[in-house]
Amino acid sequence: MSGAVANRGVCNAMSVDVEEHFQVGAFEATIRREDWPRWDSRVVRNTERALQLFADKGVSATFFTLGWVAEREPALMRRIVENGHEIANHGYAHDRVHTFAPESFRADIRKARALIEDAAGAEVKGYRAPSFSIGSGNRWALEVLAEEGYAYSSSVAPIRHDHYGWPEAPRFPHRPVAGSDMVEVPVTTVEYAGRRMACGGGGFFRLLPYGLSEWAIDRVNRVEGQATVFYFHPWEIDPEQPVVPGAPLRSRIRHYTNLDVMEAKLTRLLDRFRWDRMDRVFLGREALKAAA
Repeated sequence: MSGAVANRGVCNAMSVDVEEHFQVGAFEATIRREDWPRWDSRVVRNTERALQLFADKGVSATFFTLGWVAEREPALMRRIVENGHEIANHGYAHDRVHTFAPESFRADIRKARALIEDAAGAEVKGYRAPSFSIGSGNRWALEVLAEEGYAYSSSVAPIRHDHYGWPEAPRFPHRPVAGSDMVEVPVTTVEYAGRRMACGGGGFFRLLPYGLSEWAIDRVNRVEGQATVFYFHPWEIDPEQPVVPGAPLRSRIRHYTNLDVMEAKLTRLLDRFRWDRMDRVFLGREALKAAA
C-alpha cells in the first residue's frame, strides 16, 4: 500500500495503556507488588515521548491510565489533557478483572477514576480492563461499568489467547448491557480465510512484520467499513529499559522483542491512517447508531 493516508473515509482510534514497564501481566509472577517502588520509574519519560510523537503527527489519542500512576504523577495526567488527548481508566494497579468479585471491582474502578480525574482535572468516560480481562466468565463487570456511568468500555478481545479472550463476543462496537447506553468497543480483529486474528496493536504489532498490521487495518476499514482500535504501551518505545531478572523465557521474548523498532513502526502507522481519540471515534451519532 502507498500514499500518505490509506483511507480518508474512516477514522481509527489510537490509544495508549499507561503503566510502568514492571507492571505488565508478563511479570506479575516475577515482581511482587510491594517491590514496585524499588524499580526505576520510566513512565513519565516514555509517555512524554508518546505525546511528542503524537504532536509531531497531529494525532489525538486516548490514554487509559492506571490510578497507581495518576496518584504518583499528577502533572503527567494534566499534560495529557492539556495536549488535547482523552484520559480514561485502566484500573488502579493492573489487576485483571477476573481476580475481583463484583463489589471489589467496583471499588477498584471508583478509586482509580477518582485519582485520575483529580489529577487530570477532566472527566473519565472510558475504561479498559487490564489485559482485556473481561470475558464470558465475568461479563458481570460490564454491568458494573454501566451502573458506574461509563460511556464506553474497551475491555474485550474477541479472540482466543493464552492470557485472555472472548471469541464469541461481537467484533465491533455494541451495547452489551440491556437498558444501558454504554458501548463496548472491542480491540480490533480481522477475519481472513476462515481465521480470526488480532490486529489492534500491542504485541501483535510489535512482534510481527509491519505490513501485516497495515494490511489488516486497511482491510477492516475498506472491506468492512469499520474503524479500528489500536493500542500500545509507553514501555514499548523504550528499548533502554532494564531487563527483569528471573522472568520466564516466554515473558522475556514477548516483552523485549523489537523494542528498538517499535517507534519507527508507529510513525509509519500514524502516517498511513487517520487517527483520533476513542470518545470522538466511537461516541458520535453515527457510531452510536451502528452500535445499536
